[in-house]
Amino acid sequence: MTDLLLLPGLLCDAALWRHQTAALAAQARIALADVTQDDSLGAMAARALAAAPPRFALAGLSMGGYLAFEILRQAPARVTRLALFDTSARPDTPEQSRRRRGLMVLTRTGAFKGVTPRLLPQLLHPDHLAGPVGAEVLAMAERVGREAFLRQQAAILGRPDSRPGLPAIAVPTLVAVGAADTLTPPGLAQEIAAGIPGARYAELPGCGHLPPLEAPAAVTALLAGWLAA
Repeated sequence: MTDLLLLPGLLCDAALWRHQTAALAAQARIALADVTQDDSLGAMAARALAAAPPRFALAGLSMGGYLAFEILRQAPARVTRLALFDTSARPDTPEQSRRRRGLMVLTRTGAFKGVTPRLLPQLLHPDHLAGPVGAEVLAMAERVGREAFLRQQAAILGRPDSRPGLPAIAVPTLVAVGAADTLTPPGLAQEIAAGIPGARYAELPGCGHLPPLEAPAAVTALLAGWLAA
């Protein structure tokens, strides 16, 4: 049976992958990396690798995709296949870095409360704002909390440009994105898929930035096919 390591995104926890973890249990031994303790991707990757089996499939969303690239830099021989959801191989632009640092300042002063209902439209397709999906996103952010959010933002700020390493990725790769994702839009996913030899690209209609919650059955089907390929 395949070992599968799942990497959550910013302010996400195990609930992000709840449907996939349950549905794929007969196909893979699944573990979730702890992405709350470290303020650099290098340290996050080292922690994940220390807890992971010798060889594993790797799937990450958003910040989890940034971490997946770092794991590949540190231990490429240990990764057997790669799935990237709603992420980018690029570093922050200067404007993105400025906004991120501003959020960190607001968070330290208590003026920023993580994910609020006002911010949900940046993360979810309009069809998912009300109801259980929106509520789950708010609850995840509350569970992850302020200090972990600050560490995660610092890690994201320090990430390198992963585009030069894309052609060296030589494992079966799935790159997927919500068709309505505004944070990491489809063009960024297409760039990753074009850069990795043989990568499969998939776009999920009716989804924003969090397809594992917004279209859980479709994401599970993609991952099941990727694991079996």
